[in-house]
Amino acid sequence: MIGSRDRNDAQVSDGTRIDARSLNRILNTVPEKELARLMRDTERASNPRGEVLSRQGERIARVYFPVTAVLSLVTTLADGSTIEISTIGNEGTTGVPVYLGADSMSNATCLCQIPGESLSMDTESFRTALRQSEQLRSVMDRYVLALLTQVGQAVACNALHSTIERAARWLLTSQDRVGADEFSLTQEFLSYMLGVRRASVTVAARTLQAADLIRYQHGKMTIMDRAGLEEAACECYFVMRSALEEALGAK
Repeated sequence: MIGSRDRNDAQVSDGTRIDARSLNRILNTVPEKELARLMRDTERASNPRGEVLSRQGERIARVYFPVTAVLSLVTTLADGSTIEISTIGNEGTTGVPVYLGADSMSNATCLCQIPGESLSMDTESFRTALRQSEQLRSVMDRYVLALLTQVGQAVACNALHSTIERAARWLLTSQDRVGADEFSLTQEFLSYMLGVRRASVTVAARTLQAADLIRYQHGKMTIMDRAGLEEAACECYFVMRSALEEALGAK
C-alpha cells in the first residue's frame, strides 16, 4: 500500500514534524525532496464534523489533503434537498477543481463528515507544487479519473439501490478512510449524506444492527462484521474502491 514504505518525518510550516508514513496517500507518492519542499507551505488542520471547507459557487481558498478526517462533496438543489456526490479521505484531496484550472465548484460544497485532521495549503501554493512536481501531476491525473468513476457510480447507486445497500456502502467507504472500526457518526448526518429521510436511515441502521453487522450507540458507529457488511452492500462499493486502489498504485 502507498504510505507504508519507510520515509523520514515530514515537517509542516509551523515546524511540527509528522510521521510521513501516515501522510495522505497522494502526498506520499511525491519523492522525498519534493515532499519536504511542498510541506513548507502546508499547515495541519483539525476539522470538526460539519465544517464547511468550500461553498458551492464560491472561490476555493485552500486545498485539503485529509489524513484522518473524511470529507464530502455535496450538492444542494433549489428545493433545499442535499445529497453526497463524492467522499474524500486519506486517499484524496479537495484540489481537483484547482488542478483542472477552476477557482470554484458551481455544484458542490465540501464539508467534513467525520472529524479528524488534514493537511492544507493555499491554492497558489498548490499550483506552484504542481508546476514543480511531475509525480504530483501524474498522481493527480489518476486520482481525477478515479474520482470521475466514483461520482458516476454514485449516480447509479443513488438511483437504483436500496437505502440499506447504500448505507452499507457508505459505512465501508468511511471505515476504509478512517482506518478504524469505530468512528463518530450521527444518523442525522448519514441521512444528509444519503439524501433520504432520517426515518429511512433509522430503519436501515436497525436492520444492519439486528444482523450484528454494526453497533450504533451515542453517536458512535462500530463495524462489527466487515465481511457481512460487504455482503449487504451493493457492488458500487467494490467498483469505487478498485478505481482508487488502481489510481494510487496499491497492489
